[in-house]
Amino acid sequence: MDDLDDDVTVPFPLEFMVRATPRSLQSSSKAKEAWKSMVGEVVRDRIAARREFTFLDRRPLSVTIFYFPPAPMQGDVDNIVKPILDGMWGIVYPDDQVVERVIVQKFEPGVYVEFSSLTDTLQRAIAADRPVVYVMVDDGTGWRRVP
Repeated sequence: MDDLDDDVTVPFPLEFMVRATPRSLQSSSKAKEAWKSMVGEVVRDRIAARREFTFLDRRPLSVTIFYFPPAPMQGDVDNIVKPILDGMWGIVYPDDQVVERVIVQKFEPGVYVEFSSLTDTLQRAIAADRPVVYVMVDDGTGWRRVP
């Protein structure tokens, strides 16, 4: 990414949260499209708060998704991933082929979890009324190193 100025690329790490129940792959087409639009709107606003204009590039990315449901989750946690990634398409990255790593976890009520460090956005997501989805997109590739 030496040829692009950091002032015009998407600012990574990029964190945001969506205060809604995520839609899964099994949802109706209308519900999935509404969800992807909601994700897109939230992430677009988040980027606009940090940059007036951005170019999309093809650097490898990782995505972390934490879902805080209001009750035990119905369905499988892996089914919420694709609609979230699709909601960021064309806003955060040119296509989801640049996403090389996805971490997803649900945090159901009553399950104690300890984080070693919290960003401001993750702290707000944890404290928010449920349901809430926290997403972080990062261009750090330290995880690519093989010993």
